[in-house]
Amino acid sequence: MKPQPGHFYAVGVGPGAPDLITLRAARLIEGCDALIAPRSERSEQSLALGIVAAHLRNPEILEHVYPMVRDAERTRESWNEVADWAVARLEAGKAVVQITLGDPLIYSTSSYLLEALRAKVAPERLHVVPGISAMQATAAVFGEDLTLQEDRLTLLPATDLKAVEQALESSETVVLYKVADRLDAVIDLLESKGLLDQARLSFAVEQDRQQLVMDLREAKGTRLGYMSVVMVRTGRKAW
Repeated sequence: MKPQPGHFYAVGVGPGAPDLITLRAARLIEGCDALIAPRSERSEQSLALGIVAAHLRNPEILEHVYPMVRDAERTRESWNEVADWAVARLEAGKAVVQITLGDPLIYSTSSYLLEALRAKVAPERLHVVPGISAMQATAAVFGEDLTLQEDRLTLLPATDLKAVEQALESSETVVLYKVADRLDAVIDLLESKGLLDQARLSFAVEQDRQQLVMDLREAKGTRLGYMSVVMVRTGRKAW
């Protein structure tokens, strides 16, 4: 697929390793006129931009620094500004790509940008290119299946422990994102449920030397960043 003039593409670039970018993603990045690279205000550089460096063909780049706060109004205001930047280039006939870690529709900045663009751009000019998620990469690192037969899979943030407890009681596999400062509380919950031996922790999986994988029995008190994932297998659901 080649990027079309006046079209926007939200492109997932995977969990971190450059060779986990899809062929479609690579071609769109290589052919675009303008590229949006999100960067958390807590980071010094865009990780997504580093992942795709080999595919850049001198596009105009906007490295957008977005707020890492639980503030819907401030977040939407930030991405509305990016949408205006993108629309100006789309109207000039340029192909615009936004790159994002993992998949564009799983806890991604792309969702905010697409929301803002839908009010300004015809739907046939908006495209989403899936990427490998941190959930998939974590399961692959441990060599453990996410689902089998009639298993139920629940993906949720670790910010609401009551919701996490409910998921553990109703799903055969539970994957937690946004663990970071909730890690010790998650470990305590899993221990109370007798699930520590069935839980795994990854941090920055597929991100070069940052990657860390641990048994949760050894993880309490560990200070990890935003890109932490806990995977729990609670059992099997028979056919």
